[in-house]
Amino acid sequence: MDQLTHVLVGVMLSRAGLNRTASEVRWILPVAALVPDLDVVALKAGAITYFQVHRGPTHALVMAPFMAALAVALVWLILRRRLRWGPAYLAALIGVASHLALDWTNIYGTRFLLPFSGKWIGLGILNVVDAWIWVVLLFAVGAPFLARLVSSEMGARSNAARGYAIFALSFILVYAFTCWVLHGRAVSVIESRIYEGDVPVRVAVVPSAVNPLRWTGIVETRSFFMVHHVDLLDEFDPTAGRLYYKPEPSPALEAAARIPEFQEFMDFSPFLLWRVFPGPVEGAETRVEAMDLRFGTPEAPRFVMFALLGANLAPLRTTFSYDRPKD
Repeated sequence: MDQLTHVLVGVMLSRAGLNRTASEVRWILPVAALVPDLDVVALKAGAITYFQVHRGPTHALVMAPFMAALAVALVWLILRRRLRWGPAYLAALIGVASHLALDWTNIYGTRFLLPFSGKWIGLGILNVVDAWIWVVLLFAVGAPFLARLVSSEMGARSNAARGYAIFALSFILVYAFTCWVLHGRAVSVIESRIYEGDVPVRVAVVPSAVNPLRWTGIVETRSFFMVHHVDLLDEFDPTAGRLYYKPEPSPALEAAARIPEFQEFMDFSPFLLWRVFPGPVEGAETRVEAMDLRFGTPEAPRFVMFALLGANLAPLRTTFSYDRPKD
């Protein structure tokens, strides 16, 4: 999930009752809920390096105890006061676990099993940025301040923060379960159809950031991909999707697939649309693109790896871009 969601979930966990174990927990939980995303520093080394380490070692289960210890140490360095290390560390572990659990719900998931396996594991039920989760978390953050103002006017004490925090955390659990059920239904809808006279080899559905009843469906057959809008309230038309044919096997594709960056990308995405073009600049005979259809299409490209190949198919340049790469 996005960093704001992680931090606010940490705040909610603290307000829900964990802050009663030690006063410093209210600082430790938001930090621990965010600390696995320290891998963002890899952006300074370039997009490809970031892609290689993103949701990597800092998100591995075996690293969770160390990430929790790091969160406690950071808070200790900032506060410069004595901590109750037992409750602080336990709270940090819970914060780190909340981060891993939220990332697990996304379409590309996370790499829990490093260093034993680099497989990406994800449920694909929530968008990285989910509007409903944002609304509820921000409401739960702000509502206690209003309740406190009302209580002070009436001369009464308010303990609304805990109630709103429990409500927000409960909402996320119920909402995630609901999206899991809807995800299964959307998969069933596109899995049970015939496309252009062919049966699917595999399918995926990508969640919306706003409407849990609308998904982007990806269908792969032996010769093409189709990308559909799947509305669970409407009839599904298997002929209405955008059709993208797979290229014929070629030496250029084979050469690109051997490039280490492309191999990393192939591990990350099971739904790559490969395309081959003439070289756009002098000295480059061929350009090969691989686009992750879970995030973009040729009309609206995102998550694109491309390589310029010379006359002997040797790679001249390899680039990863979140949008269409510029030659």
